[in-house]
Amino acid sequence: MTRDPGQPIGSAVKGWNPTVPPTLSRIEGRYCTLEKLDPERHTELLFEAFQLDSLGSNWTYLPYGPFEHLVSFHNWVTKISAGSDPLFFTILDGTTQPAGMASFLRIDPMMGSIEVGHIHFAQSLQRTRAATEIMYLMMRHAFDDLGYRRYEWKCDDLHAKSRAAANRLGFTYEGTHRQARIYKGRNRDTAWYSIIDTEWPRLRNAFEAWLDPSNFDALGVQKTSLAARK
Repeated sequence: MTRDPGQPIGSAVKGWNPTVPPTLSRIEGRYCTLEKLDPERHTELLFEAFQLDSLGSNWTYLPYGPFEHLVSFHNWVTKISAGSDPLFFTILDGTTQPAGMASFLRIDPMMGSIEVGHIHFAQSLQRTRAATEIMYLMMRHAFDDLGYRRYEWKCDDLHAKSRAAANRLGFTYEGTHRQARIYKGRNRDTAWYSIIDTEWPRLRNAFEAWLDPSNFDALGVQKTSLAARK
């Protein structure tokens, strides 16, 4: 017999069973495809796509890069592609052209928590339907296919574009961890965001409505924003 101390406690999690780590090597969408990062097939084309960023500004808030030479980039890709957490994907614009990278990380099947991160879109991919669909596909896999309860997004608190993207995609801001990391010789305060499983059905419907071809005119301009559909 246990006594009731009269203290507030969290709601019961009934029927919860630990999930499993993501293992898919390919996730296909209407506008893009994600493939497990392959050093031999993807490195050179990714390197070329990233060269469009002549100032290297897309690497500013990442803990690595920019890479000036293909050899050093290939060595790095070879190293990171061998792991399972982070689990890196190449983003194919359409079905064939590598145009970016993203990963699942901080994968905790026991608690049902997973993070999306290491997001690096070539300039050709930014602000496209494919860029939004990538995030939708990864969320859908985590929630619908694998049964995760919590989906996280973290970024440098000063990274305005990343924070705006998290808000647009439906993440909830949870606070900033001060002096959380040191990278590239400088401080990082880390902004935390999340989506939880009870929020996902509403967001899934919003993504699917926004991504539908009928939401775009003949010039590819959206008729209704994603924010307006959430």
